[in-house]
Amino acid sequence: MAKFNQKSNPLVEKLFDELEKYLAFCQDFGYRFNEFDLYNFRSYSWQQYSKYSQGKNAKDMWEQDSQRHAARRV
Repeated sequence: MAKFNQKSNPLVEKLFDELEKYLAFCQDFGYRFNEFDLYNFRSYSWQQYSKYSQGKNAKDMWEQDSQRHAARRV
């Protein structure tokens, strides 16, 4: 019998690393997380994540929602 030797694929590792970073971004900035939005530039949350990963400012939806909620109370 041959030995089963499983090699890790660097592309798959990169994909899962990017997915974990995207999840952390969505949790930190208040966006809806959907793994199908990964690399989908039509998705607003992916557009904001791309901006954030390039070092630009991304909209913080937690802050936006709290401002909207506070405006409703007044």
